[in-house]
Amino acid sequence: MSRVPAIVPISDLREDAANILDRMRKSHEPVVITQRGRATAVMVSVEEYERSAHEREILHLLVQGDKEVALSKGHELEEVLKEADRILAK
Repeated sequence: MSRVPAIVPISDLREDAANILDRMRKSHEPVVITQRGRATAVMVSVEEYERSAHEREILHLLVQGDKEVALSKGHELEEVLKEADRILAK
């Protein structure tokens, strides 16, 4: 079961940004920023942002590959494995 994210009003963020950032880094969890009681932004660590961007890139390539297979386009296995190794090495 997923954890409930930390929710911080923007006024609290203005008053105590350093402490909130420190807690976010230590917990490795996103922080939902609210304004007037509504969620308006999500704050994550740089490491989490980079990991998510890397995962999106891999998913994009998998979708692209599925489309190419559906169109009977393809690549040699060796070429695909080299590309996979390059992406996973990041």
